[in-house]
Amino acid sequence: MPAYHVQRIEKKWQAYWERNKTFRTPDVSPGKPKLYVLDMFPYPSGAGLHVGHPEGYTATDIVCRYKRMRGFNVLHPMGWDAFGLPAEQYAIKTGTHPRITTQNNIDNFRRQIKSLGFSYDWDREIDTTDPHYYKWTQWIFLQLFDTWYDPDFAWTDPDGRARKGKGRPIAELPIPAGMADPDAYRDSKRLAYRAEVPVNWCPELGTVLANEEVIDGKSERGNHPVVRMPLKQWMLRITAYADRLAEEIEFVDWPRAIKEMQRNWIGRSEGAEVDFYVGQDVNHWREGRRASGWPESPGGDAIRVFTTRPDTLFGATYMVLAPEHPLVDRLTTPERREAVESYRRATSGKSDLDRTDLAKTKSGVAIGASAINPVTGRSIPIWIADYVLMGYGTGAIMAVPGHDIRDFEFAQKFELPILRVVAPSADLAGTALETAESEYGIAVNSHGGVEGVSIDGLPTDQAKATITAWLDQHGLGHKTVNYKLRDWLFSRQRYWGEPFPILLGEGETLKAVPEAELPVLLPELADFRPSGKPEPPLGKATDWIQYSSSYQRETNTMPQWAGSCWYFLRYLDPTNDERPWNPELEKYWMPVDLYVGGAEHAVLHLLYSRFWHKLLFDRGHVSTPEPFQRLVNQGMILGETEYTGYQDESDRWVSVSKVKETESGHADLEGRPVQAVKLEPEQVVKKGEGFVLADDPEVRIDARAHKMSKARGNVINPDIVVDEYGADSLRLYEMFMGPLEAVKPWNMKGVEGVFRFLSRAWRMIIDADSEELRVDSKIQDVALTPEQAKLVARTVAAVSDDLDAMRFNTAISRLMEFTNAFTGQDVRPKSAMETFTLLLAPMAPHIAEELWELLGHTETLAYHPWPTFDPALLKDDEVEIPVQVNGKVRGRVVVPADAGRDAIEAAARADEKVAALIEGKAIKKIIVVPGKLVNFVVAGPS
Repeated sequence: MPAYHVQRIEKKWQAYWERNKTFRTPDVSPGKPKLYVLDMFPYPSGAGLHVGHPEGYTATDIVCRYKRMRGFNVLHPMGWDAFGLPAEQYAIKTGTHPRITTQNNIDNFRRQIKSLGFSYDWDREIDTTDPHYYKWTQWIFLQLFDTWYDPDFAWTDPDGRARKGKGRPIAELPIPAGMADPDAYRDSKRLAYRAEVPVNWCPELGTVLANEEVIDGKSERGNHPVVRMPLKQWMLRITAYADRLAEEIEFVDWPRAIKEMQRNWIGRSEGAEVDFYVGQDVNHWREGRRASGWPESPGGDAIRVFTTRPDTLFGATYMVLAPEHPLVDRLTTPERREAVESYRRATSGKSDLDRTDLAKTKSGVAIGASAINPVTGRSIPIWIADYVLMGYGTGAIMAVPGHDIRDFEFAQKFELPILRVVAPSADLAGTALETAESEYGIAVNSHGGVEGVSIDGLPTDQAKATITAWLDQHGLGHKTVNYKLRDWLFSRQRYWGEPFPILLGEGETLKAVPEAELPVLLPELADFRPSGKPEPPLGKATDWIQYSSSYQRETNTMPQWAGSCWYFLRYLDPTNDERPWNPELEKYWMPVDLYVGGAEHAVLHLLYSRFWHKLLFDRGHVSTPEPFQRLVNQGMILGETEYTGYQDESDRWVSVSKVKETESGHADLEGRPVQAVKLEPEQVVKKGEGFVLADDPEVRIDARAHKMSKARGNVINPDIVVDEYGADSLRLYEMFMGPLEAVKPWNMKGVEGVFRFLSRAWRMIIDADSEELRVDSKIQDVALTPEQAKLVARTVAAVSDDLDAMRFNTAISRLMEFTNAFTGQDVRPKSAMETFTLLLAPMAPHIAEELWELLGHTETLAYHPWPTFDPALLKDDEVEIPVQVNGKVRGRVVVPADAGRDAIEAAARADEKVAALIEGKAIKKIIVVPGKLVNFVVAGPS
């Protein structure tokens, strides 16, 4: 019999699809519904794919192949997110230009992906490092630069919902009367702006790092020292869109957990901004504020704070500034200068995550100055402390130690006053605080303030509203909304990224590069190593920098996030050099109908993409306010399960439940050392929910799977799996492992099992006795028997439902059941085998194409109509009904599905067990529910 030769079959059909451009998608297909299915495109690393990558790609490919057969016009593209720090570091290490290594990596990724038979439209392939692509990344940046956000602009979204707040052209920005420098004012309102901000600077890597990339003062990549320092950076005003990003996520079909993660990251909180005076004449300042009202900026004589609890202002006994706060230098007294500078130096080596760790010991330094509490009129000391961040809120807090745990711990350590200003009831106003009480209650000890202001006795919500109104009336505070979300630090001091399309003039004036001059090409540099100073490598391209006698080019580059914020739009029109996309194509294809990728991108990538898309929507460049209608996160595929046993010093086995970790290794519960022993799979057996030693089932062992990593040596290269078992086996196994969203351990025996199923399917159709490759003589062009017709119909219905719901593992199970049922039959109707082949095609396309051809078809099955079925065949001819006596099941009877009450009762009475129980007893009542149950209610015991 001709064997199931996976390599021959898969290479044949991959060549066929490529030669015939089988999956090239027409821009528009009238009369067909559209379906845009998108994978999160990969960063092409030098390591290539591991078996975790194809999981999501396989899922989307199954959906695409299935929907094509259901008559959809399907867009399914692939590309490369190829700018980034890893490529640059590798280039520095090897001396090879990142353009070369990146292209080599892309070629390898493309080869691997094609070997898995995914039905991508390769004519739409994109690469974020291609100037034809990043020309339009730069163009979108210019849209950000040319836009300001109007929070009061009212509009209606495409679904008729009233919305508020929209990005508008900078030319429409109202300029306040008497504004001395309108250009500087415009620059301060742009969505893309420059600002000096404290950043995590890594001299060794030569770039700024995100907080998430810094661990214990060192870079996550390379473990290099990181320091905090102020740098002039490009920022994107994502906070302007915070409310819309939080609210409009409800309009899309995303997992609830992902929505919640985004809302938590945005961190919306309502409260008030309050100014604390630090000047010399507080009475004059108060009079000026009362007359002019709340100013946009506090000026140089006040510290502005944000608080969600303005009702606790009477309890503010000190202030804390971030060490980087711009007022620290001016307010620090000479005698405190040395201590303050020493503390600031120590803080510069900590990341924001380190600084805000609630478990760490509080530290701080008084700067020798004080501020005036605007409500009490009292002077309170000013400190600096690392737990206050310049990047959150205003970089300053009013400390209320009675009602905030961090302030309480700080006040205890430095012996600062702690006042109770909120209590569960008014009669507890005089009770001492043993710890901070953050709960709502009644305002106490909150009277006798400036001009007699008092909120004593008011419940928290009312107290907040009352004191905020008083502050607003006097120009000392203002109701506002704050966000945990910070503006997006968008520039990097590295080479391998998109150049900014911005020109810098004298006095830091900013000018956009004319659109006609895009792209601003990344210059070729022989030396792009970091200098150890915050000077971008592009600063070495002296000829490139000098744009004209008046302007120089910006030398920072964009972060890796930039290209991935809009790539789904470029797929629509990837070769258009006149505009980023054709508006008609965008209107046809957007939004993305299904977006699949890892949950590790749940916050940043998705948030940034939504932000850019909303800007493009506001400016009229796209037709949808959200880019991704449905999101699915595939679960991680872990390495193979690792088995570990433990032995004591006498080589006796110790159950894992009696082992604990110690600083030096492991010990039993009495503290005696034990040794971890790696076990092979054949040495263990499953028992209940865990594993035990095969030779001693009383000893439980540790069985766990770990994330794939080079360090653990558990990475599985898909090339190896494909070479031995074929792409179809890999695809089927990854979908058969369990629900798509679940975390699952890899197991090569599972691949072998799926390969055996495909071999069985092959033998079900191919002649086992022939030397030639031909269909088995048992495959006959005959009508289906009633039982066969029922099985085929139920399989089609079940597989269709499973694929619609992306339950791929159960769809595969249905096909296995089908194969088991038909393999043992001497006559296998050709129509049943054709139906099976079509059902298999989305999941195992290579073998399906081969079987389809052998069954006599000359055209690919990629667009063949999906099988249909007669719904009547889904109904059972007979049903099994439980029979109860006095409510307890005593027997079961099989009756025709359409049997009436009398027939069902008669069948129940005829059951031997039931008949014996009711014989000679008075039957009080007979309950018959057709298709469900029969219950005889009798007198006496049953």
